[in-house]
Amino acid sequence: MIPKKTKYRSIVLGVLGMIMLAGCQPEDSFENNGLTDPNLDASFTITPVSGTANRYVLEAQNLNYIFSKWDIGEGAYQGKSTEEIFLPDAGTYNITHIAVGRGGESKSASQELVVAESDPNAGNLVVGGKFETDEDIAQWTILNISASGASWTFDSGSATITASDWNQQGIFQAIEVQGGKNYAVDMSVQGEGSVDTWFEVYVSTTAPVQLSDYSADGTRIGLNTWAGCGGTPFSGKLSQLSCSGSGNVVSFDEDTTIYLVIKCGGGNVGAITIDNVELRGTN
Repeated sequence: MIPKKTKYRSIVLGVLGMIMLAGCQPEDSFENNGLTDPNLDASFTITPVSGTANRYVLEAQNLNYIFSKWDIGEGAYQGKSTEEIFLPDAGTYNITHIAVGRGGESKSASQELVVAESDPNAGNLVVGGKFETDEDIAQWTILNISASGASWTFDSGSATITASDWNQQGIFQAIEVQGGKNYAVDMSVQGEGSVDTWFEVYVSTTAPVQLSDYSADGTRIGLNTWAGCGGTPFSGKLSQLSCSGSGNVVSFDEDTTIYLVIKCGGGNVGAITIDNVELRGTN
């Protein structure tokens, strides 16, 4: 007869052995345990909206997942399984659907969409606003305000301003607009945070003059550390981050040439980078 103490010790050792054996199993032993979905599918269709230009419906083909993310070229955002998108600018877009399933597992699928023509109402009037090529960059003119101490630099896909010791510099381009129409100006902007800094956007019929400051018709949108924005790291649309200016929508009484001016300066400007600069009709 086995003593009780020895019998219990054998049972405990056996259970511990089973636990250790399970703990040493490779991760793939959990496959098909219900925590992840082996049939996760991110495929989708793109359908033009009938009777309207530049609008498309994105529709996921398999709904066996928790939620969708879509990326139409401006970063992924959480959306619905069916999304209607508006692409006002002509070009080739890489559309990506990300299906997120159980356990955080995700799969993605992409399609190329060619938009043949810009929307006549909301197409971007800024040329070279993505700074992607030498031709894009050539559309912009440097506005020298201070003799030195501030500088815009261009990279593939962005433009960056740095400045110090209360110097400033701008960039600008001329644009033809229609009278009696509202236009909205905006851009993507990011920075590491600056001290004693202004970043200002102007839309005016007054032409800039080299080696002269620019403030025609007042700031439309901007960052200003004294007003409470731009002093800490930031990233997003300038219209949403702005804490200075009279608003990003502007109109003119008659057809005319306007100047889009972006200037920045200050005591210690941590690099501020812009992309996707746009001026679009809103009516």
